[in-house]
Amino acid sequence: MTLRTSRRPRLLSLAAIAAGAALALSACTSAPADDAETKPEGASTVSITDNYGTVEVPVNPETVVALDNHVFETLDSWNVELAAAPKGIMGSNWSNYTDNESVVDIGSHREPNLEAIVAAQPDVIIAGYRFSDAYDDIKAQNPDAVVLDFSPREGEDLMSELKRGTTILGDIFDHADEAEALNTQLDDAIADAKEAYNGTDTVMGLITSGGKVEYVAANTGRTVGPVFPALGLIPAIEQEAEDTSHGDDISVEAIAAANPDWAIVLDRDASFAPEDLEPGAAPADELIAGSEALQKVTAVEKGQIVYLDSNFYLTEDIQAYTGLFEQIRDAFQAA
Repeated sequence: MTLRTSRRPRLLSLAAIAAGAALALSACTSAPADDAETKPEGASTVSITDNYGTVEVPVNPETVVALDNHVFETLDSWNVELAAAPKGIMGSNWSNYTDNESVVDIGSHREPNLEAIVAAQPDVIIAGYRFSDAYDDIKAQNPDAVVLDFSPREGEDLMSELKRGTTILGDIFDHADEAEALNTQLDDAIADAKEAYNGTDTVMGLITSGGKVEYVAANTGRTVGPVFPALGLIPAIEQEAEDTSHGDDISVEAIAAANPDWAIVLDRDASFAPEDLEPGAAPADELIAGSEALQKVTAVEKGQIVYLDSNFYLTEDIQAYTGLFEQIRDAFQAA
């Protein structure tokens, strides 16, 4: 409570002192509970537990730097302004940030401009994911900022991790109801897709990049892998991931031998501008549905291939997975 006092002459009668005390007490106990309105803006905090521990974070911080691509869509939809962001890995998805000259470009995680973060003098830095290796440097260089990393943790259920991160964002930016709605939408999309699945068809996850088709292991593989446990899908190949980031080598002959009923495909190259593509890059449908060696595969023969949104590789957020599960639901229902 903020107490307001006023200066009074020193020479007061005892009666006057007593009356003043009574009035002050009465005002304190009977005034409306609107003390929050008198607090300096940004004074309230929320306790957040991220991947490194529990920390107090200002609610609606004034100056924010965000580096984790899982949060951009949510922050953009809530009109949260950013002081700096890694425009080099954001594509054209969030033009409110990438086209805004007042948002400083941190670059990409491969060659980040960490000095630009310091210059922005942020109150809160949302680090992690592609910038995980830079966490210690970012924290050391910004001692006055709250540095957070609540990106999905390895070995944890991805869908639960996405909801956890969304809840944290809701708490920090005073959008708890909107965060809960996003989490519910994801849960509903998963439930609907699971109900649409017949429980017997086999499914294979694939990534295409640089003209190559690579295998995504169920559960542990990049992007598509977590879809399997979420929906209870039967994998066409039972194999642990060797490369959890980029997929594992597989031949078209091995795909044909496994003969999946369905394929769920991430076209990694679709997120990049043509000038940034590797030599030999080709669209996923050309590499899979257009492959002569795969024409007898059930997924190809019946057109039962789900291609992820072209920007999925850059987004990978709760909205992207919600959309993917809705896409899979529609495909299963149409089959």
